[in-house]
Amino acid sequence: GFRKERAALEQLRGHRNIVTLYGVFTNHYSANGPSRCLLLELLDISVSELLLHSSNQGCSMWMIQHCARDVLEALAFLHHKGYVHADLKPRNILWSAEEECFKLIDFGLSFKEGNQDVKYIQTDGYRAPEAEVQNCLAQAGLQSETECTSAVDLWSLGIVLLEMFSGMKLKHTVQSQEWKTNSSAIIDRIFASEGVVNSAIPAYHLRDLIKSMLHCDQGKRASAEKALCSPFFSIPFAPHIEDLVMLPTPVLRLLNVLSDASLQCEEEYEDILEDIREECQKYGPVVSLLIPKENPGKGQVFVEYANAGDSKAAQKMLTGKIFDGKFVVATFYPLSAYKRGYLYQNLL
Repeated sequence: GFRKERAALEQLRGHRNIVTLYGVFTNHYSANGPSRCLLLELLDISVSELLLHSSNQGCSMWMIQHCARDVLEALAFLHHKGYVHADLKPRNILWSAEEECFKLIDFGLSFKEGNQDVKYIQTDGYRAPEAEVQNCLAQAGLQSETECTSAVDLWSLGIVLLEMFSGMKLKHTVQSQEWKTNSSAIIDRIFASEGVVNSAIPAYHLRDLIKSMLHCDQGKRASAEKALCSPFFSIPFAPHIEDLVMLPTPVLRLLNVLSDASLQCEEEYEDILEDIREECQKYGPVVSLLIPKENPGKGQVFVEYANAGDSKAAQKMLTGKIFDGKFVVATFYPLSAYKRGYLYQNLL
């Protein structure tokens, strides 16, 4: 797996939605003698952890759209290069706080299309029907007629997005007889369920996008490029406050810090600005600080750090601190939106 993963990552270097390989080294101190290691960029929370936190509520449409777009961009790129990832699952999609996007990791099972060297690909619950057939045949010592193609990755992503939407693990569902007979009806049921509070039109677009990835016949499955043209991606969603707590970025947003009175008195405003800057600089150099005096964002404090490591340390320490007699709430904030001067209104 090591040589394969290294070769794949070297070929796929430079795409923002694929983990960056910095180099290779030998660890001489491992228990089983020297072992070859890959030095990869450090990433943050995985979709698997985000699903745990969404505790049966499902993720927000903003997060699902962000993840779907980022992973499809990665897949379009690697499929264009002739590669199949072959192990797409929530644990292999990680958030990058520095670049504010989701990235694909773990290319240990990846292969060049038309040159599949392992017969056991993908993980239970995310395995495409054709890979399932191939696995069964391989276990019986038989050769499969058809090789798996890049379409297996789209199947896996379809399941991941369905899990993000429903907030449920679907392993048993997709292995059931009912799914094999009529998966479309099960998807409709998930989208019509009472627990799902998302507004109809965006939900239908997402439902159709997921269905296009979950055709049992790989020939009918949407390609990554085609899936990126879904109308689902043209809808502007705003992140929920939970998203901004879960997904670190270099920008912090402090709530419950300033009263209207202190915004109106110039002297008090300047003093508070200085106090906040001083407090925030304890965790790393502050690149910029913004406290809007008008809506949207009136009285919220935006603190931009040079890197996400500093903003993460600050978020940990500032949350729950008492400032001017009030409990501070610290969330992250998208750097891209902050740089454009765009302040979301409907966050709660």
